[in-house]
Amino acid sequence: MSTLRSMTGFGRGTAQSGATTATVEVRTVNGRFAEVNVRAPRVLNPHEADVTALVKDAIARGNATVSISLDRDAPESGLAVNVRAAERVGQALREAAQAAGLGAETVTLADVLRFPEVLRPAPADAEVEEAEAWDAARAALTEAIGHLDAMRLAEGDALHSALSQHADDLERHTAEVEARAPQRVEEHRQRLALKLEDLLGDDRLDRARLETEIALLADKLDVTEETVRLRSHVAQFREALGANEPVGRRLNFISQEMNREANTIASKANDPALAEHAVGMKEALEKIREQIANVV
Repeated sequence: MSTLRSMTGFGRGTAQSGATTATVEVRTVNGRFAEVNVRAPRVLNPHEADVTALVKDAIARGNATVSISLDRDAPESGLAVNVRAAERVGQALREAAQAAGLGAETVTLADVLRFPEVLRPAPADAEVEEAEAWDAARAALTEAIGHLDAMRLAEGDALHSALSQHADDLERHTAEVEARAPQRVEEHRQRLALKLEDLLGDDRLDRARLETEIALLADKLDVTEETVRLRSHVAQFREALGANEPVGRRLNFISQEMNREANTIASKANDPALAEHAVGMKEALEKIREQIANVV
């Protein structure tokens, strides 16, 4: 199981504290750094920094959006009388009774209580409400982050497989270049010797000078240093893939170094076979670049 993580994911959690139930959703997308946007009820404003810190610790990199909703049950204890509403309703009913030719005494308490604004839930203690809201939100956030991390790990497994395959392709093309490079130099030597013999005649051909020119050409066309460094970078790339820590930035740096070596090989590839493999290297590296853009 790989420990590589994708930067994209989703997690949801719910929790209850007292009369308050919290539901939290966390979504993450690609980002160079860890950025968190919190959407929460006003009662949780004092804890926005706590939410941000918890999410940043969990995601390392990426842009996260945290949505928190709260549902609070009405207290079972009782109701409070809205005195001003009761006075207004009673006065209106008495006036209506008199207008209808009835006595004001016909208005009863039951008549007043039919109006819902007269009775309302007793106001909650603000400190208790905030404490319950935060306890529920924190527990729900912890659950959501757990689901988010599981999803990012699952996507990370897929990324690990894809990146390993691209690294295999890069090594395959490197091996082909290493096998072809000496043959190319020998073919150039033979062509150059034949050309000089045709031009000058064998008796005028300076063999020592020919070998010197071949040596200079071989040095100019040699890609040994590039392929050695490229293999070293691929080994470092594979090592980073297995690290139990955020490696997106490291993978990006290594891929840039691999691309530099591939560019140099391509610039020396005045040979159809080598040019083909240089193109294959570039294609594998482009796929690597696209994939690691989503690695934490």
